Amino acid sequence: MIGASSNIGIYLLHPYLKAYGDQSEASIDIQIGRNPVVAEQLAKGEIDVALMEWWDERPGYVSRIWRTEEMVVIVAPDHPWARLPYLSCRQLREMPMLGGEPGTGTGRLLAEYLGIELEELSIGARLGSTDAVKQWVKAGMGVSLALAGTVDDETRSGKLVAIPLEGNPPPRKALQVVWRDSLSDEHAACRFGTWLVESAALSHQKNVQVQPACWPLGV
Repeated sequence: MIGASSNIGIYLLHPYLKAYGDQSEASIDIQIGRNPVVAEQLAKGEIDVALMEWWDERPGYVSRIWRTEEMVVIVAPDHPWARLPYLSCRQLREMPMLGGEPGTGTGRLLAEYLGIELEELSIGARLGSTDAVKQWVKAGMGVSLALAGTVDDETRSGKLVAIPLEGNPPPRKALQVVWRDSLSDEHAACRFGTWLVESAALSHQKNVQVQPACWPLGV
């Protein structure tokens, strides 16, 4: 049983699950929810492995970075920022941001990038999901911060513009795979989590679509 935060489960995980399913006999179920809910499900034993946007490194768990995603600012195509090559800290401080799913750590990442306290962030509206944020941005209701991979379809179609943040390298969010440390190395959660990390690394190195792991998956 896999639990995934909404952005991961909706936008990023499916090609990996397809590759894993093609190479194994594993029976996989997945629950998608808010990041804090997924953490609670893992603590209660309701899921075996969690894919998280933010993890508090509590004891009793193994957490590994699965992949990193660049953070970008999304705007409507007719927004004054749409043709900018990048956005600076000063520009972001002056513009209220539309908020998405709470508990993902995006606010903490943005506050750290801007050099301010979390409480100082200017939030124009708290919309509760990335889908809602994208619709509001398309309608010209504001701008927001998003994982680059969650807006691929909209940026390719020209419905949204994704603008990189100033920095070398620009800010990125580490997405983590987490399971209980009491599980054996042969447990399905451990094998899947390890495979996921190795497959993401292989995909990044080759700059190609997800490749299946070359060792037997068993499970």
